[in-house]
Amino acid sequence: MSFRASWHNLLERLDEFSQGATFRTPLSNDRFQVTGVQEHRVIIRFTDSGESRPLQQDQFETLYRQVTNSEDGFELERLPSDADPYPAVLSLHPRFEVNDDQGVIIETEEPTTSLLLDERTSPDPDLGERTEPDLDVYADALLLVDALERHEVTALEDVETGALIDLYTVLSDVQRNANDLRKEIAETLLDRLHHDRPVSGSYGSVQRTTRTNRSLKDDEAVLDTLESAGIDRERVLSVDRGKVDDALEVTDVAESDVYKTEETEYVRKAEVDEDRKETRLQGLKDQLAASDADDAEQLRDEVEELESRIEELTEFKSGQAYHTRSSADR
Repeated sequence: MSFRASWHNLLERLDEFSQGATFRTPLSNDRFQVTGVQEHRVIIRFTDSGESRPLQQDQFETLYRQVTNSEDGFELERLPSDADPYPAVLSLHPRFEVNDDQGVIIETEEPTTSLLLDERTSPDPDLGERTEPDLDVYADALLLVDALERHEVTALEDVETGALIDLYTVLSDVQRNANDLRKEIAETLLDRLHHDRPVSGSYGSVQRTTRTNRSLKDDEAVLDTLESAGIDRERVLSVDRGKVDDALEVTDVAESDVYKTEETEYVRKAEVDEDRKETRLQGLKDQLAASDADDAEQLRDEVEELESRIEELTEFKSGQAYHTRSSADR
């Protein structure tokens, strides 16, 4: 594929991401966002410093040539220090990938992962209202935060019994619903992780791994195989708890004759007052909506100030050269 075709594929890929998508540079791990996609350049803004920088098409082409002409990939250390964002952006193309372990950017025929950290949409001055997700874990988490703020949980012995029951109930609901959502997210991530190396987000990283589950074959097949290898059947035979329970149901043998019993006491959630939870939850949502109005006004002021500087921040500066260093230069 020619560079021109690859370049337009890359621009199309960039257009698919929201302006709030956050990426990281492979060498310095600086975080940045793509704020503009143009025909001959890509404009980025570094998250920490707020500096905006145009990434030029011809410099992408230079990197493209270096990668496609290298058998084992192009060594990232050969890049000038200010060219660190280029491989991060190029890795969005499905044919290019940054390998952190080997310190190279490579061309591949396999589906690739990118240096995308966070695909969330950035705050918009016209979207000051909080978006409420229709998730059970969200509602329960709000109730949990409210309960934790109202009670001194670092000294549980001083907390009233009713408050402890509320905390236990909400914690149980959060745990169950969070685990259900976590499993759904894990299933979705499996389709996006193509390699056994970690992929980073804002708060951590995940990695696709393989786990092997074992289950014995048919009893007779296992026993015959082991017996043919010189292992006596009696050495591997054991009492099966399920079969013992089945036997107790059809005999007069008492459970105490075959089981050692020990009683332990624990707390179990008996029921949940959903109406009371919903009433409290609605009160919390109303409080959040009121505070969001003040936050939205402050956000609009900040965005207006930022917009007044956009032309200066994204101004193209000529004279910036892209070059690579040979091994003799290092």
